[in-house]
This record gives sequence, C-alpha cells and structure tokens, in this order.
Amino acid sequence: MPSRDFTIILASTSMYRGNLLGRLGFPFETTASGVDESRLPNEPFNAMAARLSEAKAKAISHPNALIVGSDQVAVVGNQQLHKPGSVKRAEEQLAFISGKTVEFYTGVSLWSTATDRCQTEVVQYKATLRDLEHHEIEAYVAADSPLDCAGAFKWERLGISLMQALEGADPTALEGLPLIALCNMFRKEGLALP
Repeated sequence: MPSRDFTIILASTSMYRGNLLGRLGFPFETTASGVDESRLPNEPFNAMAARLSEAKAKAISHPNALIVGSDQVAVVGNQQLHKPGSVKRAEEQLAFISGKTVEFYTGVSLWSTATDRCQTEVVQYKATLRDLEHHEIEAYVAADSPLDCAGAFKWERLGISLMQALEGADPTALEGLPLIALCNMFRKEGLALP
C-alpha cells in the first residue's frame, strides 16, 4: 500500500480511467485537468499522447502528490478518430473503420509534485475490426452506446464481437490507462505493489 505521506490523484474524471486505476486497490482522488486536447500542427500522434498525458498530470496543483495523467489518441491511417457524441456519428465512425485497423496511442504520466519528477510512456495497441454490415453496426451502437469512445466501440463489452484481432502488450491501454506501465512508474516512486 502507498505511504500516507502523499496523495494519489487521477487527473481525469473518466469513469473508464477511474475503474482501471481502482483495480490497483489503493485510495485516490480524481479531478479534471482542463487541458486543451488540440493537436499541434504536424504533431506525430504518439508525441501528442505523450505531451497531453504529461500536461494533464502537471495541470493539477498539490504540494505532495503522485498525479496520474493519461491521454489516448485513436488513428486510422493519418486520420484521428474522436468521440462520436451521437448515435449517427458513432454509426458513421464504425462504417468508416469497418475492416480496418485502428491504432491507439495511450500516453500515461506520473508526476511526483514533491520531487518534480515526471515519468511518461506511450503504449501502442491495435484493434482490427472485421467487415461490418450496416444492421450489425446499428444493433451494436444501440446495445453498447459507445458515444464517449474514440473508435465508437467498447472492446471490454459487446464491442469484442466486432473484432477480428487485437494486438499489443497491455489491453488496459486500449481502455485508456496502461496499467502495466503505470505500475512500473509507481514502483519507481516506492509504492509497494505485488
């Protein structure tokens, strides 16, 4: 268990990231970072994920904390996918990525405000969708309501039925918070994890 001498803060109000961090079994606080997530001109997607995850961690002010920041960028080819926000856009996004591979770049940063050390890593994960029929897309969106997910699917739920293949070292990166990388960062800060 972490020392009581510092606070652990997740710089996100995402329920997905909160649920993932909760798996580690220690108490933490959550707060929104308020960081502008716009891409810089010609910025590589992996560099964008790294920059934003670090910016989110460092946007939170606390005198003695370990602050977790994370950002995920979903890409097909050179086109970034955003959260659809509506049923129509979710269906359009799934039709666009049908039969294609979506690359996810998920950045995670751990900033120690006491030492001003910030560790950052970007974890890549690929999801290849099978060819989808329009009625399958409609049924999936109605059942899983993936309106707040870039790529318009929740692989950890019914979205697994849309997949042809998943590829990567850490499936939690696909959900939005790479726990393997984060656990290694916590250990470097002296937290006792199994």
